[in-house]
Amino acid sequence: MTPVLLDFPFRGRWLAQNSPARRVPSHGTDLFGVTYAIDFVAVDERGRSAPRSWRSVLAVEPPEIFRGFGLPILAPAGGTVILVHDGEPDHAARRSQPALLAYALSQAGRVRAGIAAVAGNHVVIAASGTGPYVAVVHLRCGSVRVRPGDVVEAGDRVGACGNSGNSTEPHVHVQVTDSVDWPTARGLPLAFRRGPASVPWLPKESEVFEV
Repeated sequence: MTPVLLDFPFRGRWLAQNSPARRVPSHGTDLFGVTYAIDFVAVDERGRSAPRSWRSVLAVEPPEIFRGFGLPILAPAGGTVILVHDGEPDHAARRSQPALLAYALSQAGRVRAGIAAVAGNHVVIAASGTGPYVAVVHLRCGSVRVRPGDVVEAGDRVGACGNSGNSTEPHVHVQVTDSVDWPTARGLPLAFRRGPASVPWLPKESEVFEV
């Protein structure tokens, strides 16, 4: 299947995680159409998403200390905004093993609670009247600046990077689906334009790159 070609939804230095270049389904499930989804974490020149401290080893951390928190998130594709959700809180980040274990044990509850608990604050763009549908997920609470019915161009700002929904540290999750009926939506392959020639490219797992 030919991948849906997108623009990167950010600028700067980022790390790819849960890349479909490593495995499919990339997040270990097809639920909610995440089959080919990919995550991006903003990092510094040393590849760190945030400074290390005792809290990163033993406890939770405030999302504000992370490099990505609050950075602009851009529309990966032009089209019409069809779904917007905002108002979910940005919760504490979790890098320590005790905090991650506790979070993993609550995963099933978030799935049962539905798409808002999993995706947090998010925007979905219909590239045409019949799709595909491009979602940017885990946005910062209160940052969404588009409404359903808005027409956007690729590169327009739609929100800011946050830590809402099913997220252990501030990042942006991008996915493409064939519908927005989340219980039945199927994920579609994606790739990103890179360089002056807009060559289709998919970052590898744990690859750091700049846009």
